[in-house]
This record gives sequence, C-alpha cells and structure tokens, in this order.
Amino acid sequence: MAQYAILIYAKAHVDEAEVLPGAREAHDRHFQDMAKSGALVAAFALQPAADTATSIHGDVVTDGPFIDAKEVVAGFAIVEAPDLDAALKIARANPATQQGGGVEVRPVEGGFISDRPATA
Repeated sequence: MAQYAILIYAKAHVDEAEVLPGAREAHDRHFQDMAKSGALVAAFALQPAADTATSIHGDVVTDGPFIDAKEVVAGFAIVEAPDLDAALKIARANPATQQGGGVEVRPVEGGFISDRPATA
C-alpha cells in the first residue's frame, strides 16, 4: 500500500482568543480515528513556528520559519492508503481544513525510521 505525507498548515500567528474551543480535541480524535482504521503510520504536532523555528539557508542561521508566510507547517502525518483518492479522503477529514488552515497531500517517495535502543 502506498504511503502519503499529510502536511498540516495553520495560521502563522494566532492569538489565544482566535483558537477555536475544542480544536486540540478535534485533532486528537481525528488521529485516533486514523490509528483505529489502520491508516496512520506516524503523526507529529509541531510547536508554533514563530516562537521556536530556527532556519538554516547556506551558512546563514536565522530565528523563525524558513519563509515568511501567512501559514506555516503545524504538523504532519504519514498514512497508508490504496491510492491518492483514499489519501485525500483521509486528509479532508483533518480538522485544520475547518479551523482556518489546510492540508497538503504528497506521495512518499522513500523513508527511513531509525532503530533506536530503548531508554531506561
């Protein structure tokens, strides 16, 4: 089965008053649903880019996201789906699409997961 990356976009700068009630819970439910369906391979939420991103371009290191944009990558997921249409259906259910953000779906060309030793 093919793997697809779902890049989740959110507004670059969001005031606490703009956060929709239940937004985080909606994302948690969506990812639990994907896990139960067997489609979810991995998912990660990122800390706000404006506060935590550091970018490197050539020899230059700067604070902030790589590009100045209205939207930034807020997280990503890797899902398995039989085809792009199925991956789009999964992605369309992401709450970001209804919370002022959006998603981008891209086929995964290759990947690597490190076999890490367990920590005590």
